[in-house]
Formats: sequence, structure tokens, C-alpha cells
Amino acid sequence: MSNSMKRNIMTKKILFLLSIITFFVSCGDKKGDDTIVGPSDDEVTRVEIDPEKINGLIESFPSPIEMAATIEDLQVPYSIKYLVPTETAADFDSNFEKALGLGMLSADLGYLNVYERKNAIVEYLTSIKRLADALDVDQFFEFQTLKRLATNSTNLDSLMFLSVSSYHDMDEHLRKTRRSDLSALMITGVWLEGQYLAGKVNQFKSDKRTEEIIVGQKDILKELIGVLDYFKDKPRFSEMNKEFHSLLTLYDNIKITVIEGEDKVLEEDGIQIIIPGEHTEIEYTTEDLNTISNKIIQIRNNLISL
Repeated sequence: MSNSMKRNIMTKKILFLLSIITFFVSCGDKKGDDTIVGPSDDEVTRVEIDPEKINGLIESFPSPIEMAATIEDLQVPYSIKYLVPTETAADFDSNFEKALGLGMLSADLGYLNVYERKNAIVEYLTSIKRLADALDVDQFFEFQTLKRLATNSTNLDSLMFLSVSSYHDMDEHLRKTRRSDLSALMITGVWLEGQYLAGKVNQFKSDKRTEEIIVGQKDILKELIGVLDYFKDKPRFSEMNKEFHSLLTLYDNIKITVIEGEDKVLEEDGIQIIIPGEHTEIEYTTEDLNTISNKIIQIRNNLISL
């Protein structure tokens, strides 16, 4: 992987993580009906979540860009079959499906960006716009600018920054209009699609990097379930949450150990690169890996076929 690509990945990861942090730290109401409407913002019960705890979680959250770059680094051929078909996304008819799909398509954009599939990027941005229109959050996306940036690979950093800025404003709007459930679904879609991509690629070409992305999600999944359970009384959430809880039990045999160490600072092409001394060791079996991966693939495919 080139130095330029590494720097791009780091920049995009940081920007993406900022949007995730914004969601978790400020996640809103506890429960409501499935109409995504409710009382005024004054009546909404806010959930206080320890920012330090969330920051620790987010640091290990694999971004779609990082995931896609790992896939490309393995020299796995590009395949449109890995992504949510735009024609399937066009059939999403409930707000639950649309919000979840918005997150999934955003993860797919990361994959398309790394492979520089410009025509497909425009197609997926069009699908995202359609879903955003339906959810009444289209005002937070400058789609013409996004399309222009998407067709120029030198502007991918700007594309990601503008996308993240859009999601930041959109999340705030959803919370103020008591629709935090939609934010939760978008984040779930991003996480699930990223894990799905890792699983499909690992089936094609097994590699320790993708394996550890899949089996290293125990704590992240616990936190995600903790957020989703605030909405467990909603019909669609209830069924999905059961599936995620079932997935979590498959991580019981996974042992994750954090090894302390000092950071190292290297210089490449006049740019300082920090290599974290702390690293994680994960103990798992091939059976654990396959069981978890197959369950993730099953959950994702069931959700997009709702």
C-alpha cells in the first residue's frame, strides 16, 4: 500500500470516527412507537453515556475506508456482488429499512471509493439521496458537490469530509425531532455492512487481518447492542436485537488481550507516522471464525430482504 494511500486512510478514519463519537455521546430517547414521531424535545429523556468509555470503543471501530483498503491490499478483485444492490435499496419501504439501508450504502461507498469505481459511486450516492429524501434528511447532503468530488479520485478526502459533516448535522436534527432510533439504525447499518464485507472477502481469501476484524468485535458489539436495546420495544428492533444478542453469544470463546507498549514515531517522505505500541492479541479457532462470519452474513442478508 502506498504512503499516500496510508495517509488518506488515516485521515478518512479520523473523520469517520468523529461522526460515530457524536452519535454515541449524544444518543437520545429511550423508546417510543414505530412512527418516528413523538413529543417535543423538552419531553425527551436523554441517555448519558460516559464519553471516555465511548472514545475507547471508537478507537477500535473499523471504518469502511479502512476495511476497504485492507481488502484492496489483499489484492482481492473488486466485486459489485458484495454490495447492497441499489435496486434492492429502492424497494425499502419502511423508515426502519431506509435508515438501516442508508448506513449500509454508506459503508459500500467506502469500498467503492478505494476501488475508484466512479460510475458506481454516483449510482450509490443517488440511492443514498433517495433514502435521505424519504427520511426528510436530504437537506444535510450537498449531493451535487458529492457527485463532483466522487468522480475525481484526488478529492476523496474532501468527499469523506463533506459526507461526515452531513451525517453530523443530520444526527443532531434526528435527535431534536425525537428520531434517535434512525441514527441508531444508520450506525448499525455501517457496522453490519463492514463486517459483512470482511466476511465475504475472508471466504474468498483468508487472511489474519480480515479474520481479526471479524472476531475482534465482541466489545464493540456489546456497546452497539446497548444502544439498540433502548429501542427494543419497537417491533422491528425487537427481532433484529434478538439476532444481535444471538451473535454476541458466538463470541464467548474469543479471548481478546490488550498488550501494553510504547508508541514509535517513524518518518516517511517527511511525514511523521505514529505506530502505536499498544496492540491487541486475539485467540480464536477456525470454527469460531466461520460461525461468527456466517451469522453476520445471515443477519445482513435477512435484513436487506425484509
